[in-house]
Amino acid sequence: MTDAARATDGLSGMARLVRATRVGFTALAWAFRHEEAFRLEVSGLVVLLPLALWLGHSGVERALLAAAVLQVLIVELLNTGIEVVVDRISIERHALSGLAKDLGSAAVMISLLLAVVVWACVLLLR
Repeated sequence: MTDAARATDGLSGMARLVRATRVGFTALAWAFRHEEAFRLEVSGLVVLLPLALWLGHSGVERALLAAAVLQVLIVELLNTGIEVVVDRISIERHALSGLAKDLGSAAVMISLLLAVVVWACVLLLR
């Protein structure tokens, strides 16, 4: 993404929404091209989202199952953002840089655990 794509340029209303949408899709494409973990999680989404819609008995169950999978992608993108910023600051090893990256990875791990728990509760505890 270019710096111009990230700047607000004084836009508001629909123009800002259109640009934000374009930048969002550009960022998703970047993450898909450059982040293996994101690609794996998208693969899981491709399988699990239709299953969520099929296995859920109510709208609430379907929403919970789908949200549990989507939140993994959200947390992965935030983790990737942390990693990109840390790498932008410096590529040299530093304990705090490593800690920031590790904490982001821990957040992804917890989001995966939450997804498993939600799916188990919805599908097994009926």
